This record gives sequence, structure tokens and C-alpha cells, in this order.
Amino acid sequence: MRLWLRRNAGRVAALLMTVGLCASAPAASAAPAARPDFRLPFPCGQTWQLQTYAGHAPDDKKLDMYRVGGPTLGGTVVASAAGTVTEFFEPGGLEINHGDGWFTVYLHLDRIDVRLGQRVASGTPLGRLGLVGTDSAHLHYEQLYDSNGDNDGETDEMVHPVLQGTEYRLSPSGPFPRVTSTNACDGGGGEPDRFWVDTYADATGYPDVDCVGDTTPRCAPQGTLRKGTNYVLCKKWGDRVGNDATYNHWWLLTDLDEVAPGGRGRAYVSAYYLQKWGNDEARDNDGRDIRRCD
Repeated sequence: MRLWLRRNAGRVAALLMTVGLCASAPAASAAPAARPDFRLPFPCGQTWQLQTYAGHAPDDKKLDMYRVGGPTLGGTVVASAAGTVTEFFEPGGLEINHGDGWFTVYLHLDRIDVRLGQRVASGTPLGRLGLVGTDSAHLHYEQLYDSNGDNDGETDEMVHPVLQGTEYRLSPSGPFPRVTSTNACDGGGGEPDRFWVDTYADATGYPDVDCVGDTTPRCAPQGTLRKGTNYVLCKKWGDRVGNDATYNHWWLLTDLDEVAPGGRGRAYVSAYYLQKWGNDEARDNDGRDIRRCD
């Protein structure tokens, strides 16, 4: 009931107005502010098909997204543009306030990796697609504009979505376009400027890649990268970390979660902590080779 009221607050207010229960009418809405540069809410280079169906209500504004050339279930959902996480709701949903009245909504995540009030950049991982509230894995996505000025995005404030400069007004009869993400890509396409990786344990950051066993001030630990989903910028070959069975010579330049006193926030962590890959491999979660540091 709470979710229905939240998503339909505008309709409830209109009904109360008609029966004389509201003291005054809302102020006339201003023209929409410039829309943020919304990108496909998936990592750079991934292709997703946009669909709708009869009864989606409104069919031409709500988007369902399915992966092309890869699994939809378990896919990483990222922020469509920079903003602040303002709300969680069922089924597996969250809302981002992008400022100037603009909001986006994401549904059917079985894991949410952000917190309320967190400021996110375009491309920041929000969570993982699951089977929450659906029998078929997909992302339900909406763009909304706060036309009544109550600093919230409601269902009746939904607009036709614009992604990567293209407006979509889908019909249940198709066609269903396929779109390749340019989210957080370097120069708007191709290679990302950040690579998203899963690390299985906390990792210590060092100022360079040749600090194994070096206890001099030059190699003082800079801080800690917490386990989980993190971004890295590039990789560099250096000291070996590991044992006879599992090891890695690659080091990953990243921004640390916790910085030691006197340390730098940007440092190298060993690719040994990557969860998905083998010895001397340094790839992101989509299997893309992380570029070398200049």
C-alpha cells in the first residue's frame, strides 16, 4: 500500500482536489529544466534490447531492458547519470535524484550496492539484476520530471526516456531497438575510462608496484580498498603477489576507500584480489582487458 501511494501520490492529490479536500491548487509547473545526459544504465560497450508490452502503463514510456550477447540475470546496473540515491522500494527498486527535477527509477535488482543519500557518478554500479518481482530477468527503467515541484518523481510525472541523445517512444508491437552503452566510456564510446572489478578481500594500496617486502617510507601503505565491486583505472606489471598455485604480477591503479594518515587516495593494489580471473590476468567483470597505465 505504501509503495502504491508513493508511486501514485500525484493521482491521489488530484482526486482530493476534485472532492474539495485540498485547500488550494498546486502552483503551475515551470518548463522542464535541461535533461541530464542520460546514458544506458549498463557498463560501457554492453548491448541491451529495449522493449515494452501492452499494459505496461504507459506502454510508450516504461522500458524493459534485456542483454544482447550475454546474460541478463546477474547483470550489473549502473547509474544513468550523476545524482543522489534517494529511495529504495519493492520490487528490488531504487530511485536517483539527478537535480533540477529529474529522476530515474530502476527495478528488479536482487542486490543493491549503494546506500541512501550516496552521491553517484554516471556509471557507478548500483546493483545486480535478479528475479525480484519478475519471472524473466530484465531491468525496468523510467525517467521522471518533477512537474509539481514536490522534489520527488512520481508515476504520473514519467516522460519519454532519452538515452544517449535518442528519445524512445516504444510500441508493444515493436520494433525493439538494440543500444550499445556509452556510459562512462572514454570519449563517448569504445574503451571505458574506469573498469569495474569484484575483489574478494580487502586490499592494501601502495604508491608503486615494486613494494613487496619493502618497508622503507617510499613504500608505506597508502590505505585500503574494501572488498566488493570497485573501479580501477589501469594496470601495471610489478612484484609478484600470491603463492605457488595462485599469483599475479599485475597491479591496479585505483582510488582507495580508506586513506592512511599521510597517504594518497590513489594507489596500486594487487590484481591477485580479483575474484573472477586466474594467474597473471587483469580483466574487468565483463572480461575486458584492463588497459596498461601510461
